[in-house]
Amino acid sequence: MAIPATTASIPSALPTRRLGRTDMHITPVGFGAWAIGGPDWAVSWGAQDDNDSIAAIRHAVERGINWIDTAAIYGLGHSEEVVRRALAGLPQDQRPYVFTKCGLVWNERDRHAAPRQVGAPASLRHEVEDSLRRLGVERIDLYQMHWPAEDGTPLEVYWQTLLDLKQEGKVRAVGLSNHNAAQLADAEALGHVDTLQPPFSAIRRNTAVAELPWCHAHDTGVIVYSPMQAGLLSGAFSAERAKALPKDDWRSRNAEFTGDKLAANLKLADAFRVLAERRGTSAAAVAVAWTLAWPGVTGAIVGARSPAQVDGWLAAATLELTRDELGFIADTIERTGAGSGPALPPG
Repeated sequence: MAIPATTASIPSALPTRRLGRTDMHITPVGFGAWAIGGPDWAVSWGAQDDNDSIAAIRHAVERGINWIDTAAIYGLGHSEEVVRRALAGLPQDQRPYVFTKCGLVWNERDRHAAPRQVGAPASLRHEVEDSLRRLGVERIDLYQMHWPAEDGTPLEVYWQTLLDLKQEGKVRAVGLSNHNAAQLADAEALGHVDTLQPPFSAIRRNTAVAELPWCHAHDTGVIVYSPMQAGLLSGAFSAERAKALPKDDWRSRNAEFTGDKLAANLKLADAFRVLAERRGTSAAAVAVAWTLAWPGVTGAIVGARSPAQVDGWLAAATLELTRDELGFIADTIERTGAGSGPALPPG
């Protein structure tokens, strides 16, 4: 059973970190809006009530979180629309930064078809206008290419398009998501990569080999996604819950949620619960804080579908793990064989 976070220790004004070379200073945790896209699309988390989503976003902002990560593909535009509704009426000085992504184009006639990875400049320009409209903003704070293009568009072409959108004032900063170190270097030769958004958790650690060091060396901000490995490290997951995942939840088809991998992952989650009990916080907060302990990581994107889920991990914004605690986690990773990649932050 997960141990609730001790919210009394969470300050009303959370600490911030500068996002690369940009003028934005973001809280160590941000609100992830993938799940609130709702059901009936290729990588859905299942049904979600929009009113609950709006309540979760507003609660996160009230608790001090100052950025939201979404993407056009989440719910095929629906997540961006929910974000707009959640932020409607907020005074300008209270509005969080809004980050979104481009480059995944869906089939309007088949919502469940896998999206195409498109980098054509005309498509990206059309997408940014659609996102501006859905979000109800005049400028997007951070615009990222979601995945490398697979339509034949060279990286240099789609990256130049994003740089042009920044120059034109459509977006404030530009970055890459799910790109490797070599691709980052190619993009940097044209214009500075403001951010990288990679997957990173105590289970999925390979980004620590090359991408995090590259970003650290080049002043590129890093906002990691799935720091709790889609809930596996939240302290609230079990083998029974994995078996009961509905078919419209993408996790029901993911290898980390079945068989030997699931067993190893849950043993690692037990270690986070042990540390959480010692620190008087939640396993979720410990899992997120682990990602924030790595040099180069600016912030972690954490999803929530209710205000209570926000409170479950918000303490990660102020939780600093000791070297002994990081060593305990590394030892557990080695013992269980969970995931892949470096297990202990340098230092």
